[in-house]
Amino acid sequence: MITEDDLLSFEAEIAALFEQGKIRAPVHLSKGNEQDLIRIFKDIKATDWVFSNHRSHYHALLKGIPREWLKEEIIAGRSITINNSRFLFFSSAIVGGILPIAVGVAMSLAMGTSRVWVFVGEMAAETGIFHESVKFAHGHKLPIKFVVEDNGLSVQTPTDSVW
Repeated sequence: MITEDDLLSFEAEIAALFEQGKIRAPVHLSKGNEQDLIRIFKDIKATDWVFSNHRSHYHALLKGIPREWLKEEIIAGRSITINNSRFLFFSSAIVGGILPIAVGVAMSLAMGTSRVWVFVGEMAAETGIFHESVKFAHGHKLPIKFVVEDNGLSVQTPTDSVW
């Protein structure tokens, strides 16, 4: 089982690699929501699909993606687009871009027992595509959970300053 310390140490390791110039692509790190995510992921089954955003390292680790595989992907420059079909895990760097994909997968799963979990930041939750996706999923009773992670930052700018 992944612990808060596991998550924090992974992000610290990635930050150090970035600062050493070993990652030559954008990297968005997480911090501050470890316990909430650990609690949420207790409900996510191996057969559930998880869709995430540009800040997906915690989600990938908690979904069961091996730490070394994830680290290699990040070093290869794919930090903000982690995708692993074996673990039913997909992410996108496009703000809100993963939402309609998650809704489409939920539509295809509506007759089964699996669910879709989609994680977005608080800024993506303010977009029209978020509201349209939630409304469509609710109206069609799709097996999807929307999780909004509010860390108070829009990339590195305090969200209240952005508004």
